Amino acid sequence: MHKDTRAGITISVASEILGVSPATLRNWDRTGKLRARRDANNSYRYYDIGELERFAETSGLTKKSFRKYKLSL
Repeated sequence: MHKDTRAGITISVASEILGVSPATLRNWDRTGKLRARRDANNSYRYYDIGELERFAETSGLTKKSFRKYKLSL
């Protein structure tokens, strides 16, 4: 099971959940399609699980990928 920390879901886990590459997530962040929070110390991207769920629903992605990571949808 992957752990979602207070910071959020890492880009690698978010890309696995949504079934897209990390580069796609970076592009979506730049264009505003799916925004990430940035860590002030290292600029890493973190995604809120609620936002990933909403994005998956509106984009027609399956709930199966969330179950794999024991996350709710």
